[in-house]
Amino acid sequence: MLLLATISVQAQTKKAIPVKKTIPAQPATATTAPPLKNAGDSLSYAMGISVGAYLKAQGVENINFTLLNKAIDQTLKDAKTYFDMNAANSVMERSARSRATKAISAEKEKGRQFLLANKKKSGVVETASGLQYEVLKAGNGPKPTAQDSVVVHYAGKLINGKEFDSSYARNEPITLTVTGVIPGWTEALQLMPSGSKWRLYIPSALAYGDRGAGADIPGGAALVFDVELLEIPSQRTK
Repeated sequence: MLLLATISVQAQTKKAIPVKKTIPAQPATATTAPPLKNAGDSLSYAMGISVGAYLKAQGVENINFTLLNKAIDQTLKDAKTYFDMNAANSVMERSARSRATKAISAEKEKGRQFLLANKKKSGVVETASGLQYEVLKAGNGPKPTAQDSVVVHYAGKLINGKEFDSSYARNEPITLTVTGVIPGWTEALQLMPSGSKWRLYIPSALAYGDRGAGADIPGGAALVFDVELLEIPSQRTK
């Protein structure tokens, strides 16, 4: 039977006993060697590490290790399990959806609290959609329309300050269409005169919503962007 190794550490407390100075202190006991006696033991422990890392990454809590071990044992021995693989997948999918929903709700609440406090700051403007912006540099050029393309420099961060993307870091501005970006950008770009640099505070509904984006932007996240509108090339041809 494949068992998951568990390690418990018990703290022992003793009364202080006076010791004569002539008695040397006892050396610390050597660390107990891992109980891995052969290749099978090593493989079992390695598989346990792999399973544990997966469960931790998925945010799984409150595992019943007795049932986990039993299911592994039954499966390896081709014994009858309490339910089949289809039912097992359904249970895991429901659990994953539940964890994702809780994580998204928590992320949205963090964003809501952040934006509530942020809009009280001097210089921050909030639009009817919930988009917030702060003018870092005022431009005096034309404003883009929904039909235009623009050249911008930008840096994107989570509300905790972690940067997830930056054209400044690449030293390469990007050309994009006004309607080909997240809604918060589409709205802000049409308000910005060319030559402006604004800081945008974007609620999740105007960013990537519940799905998030890649590994760096979680579902429900509010985002902060510094956006510099360098040029409106599509207006040169008009």
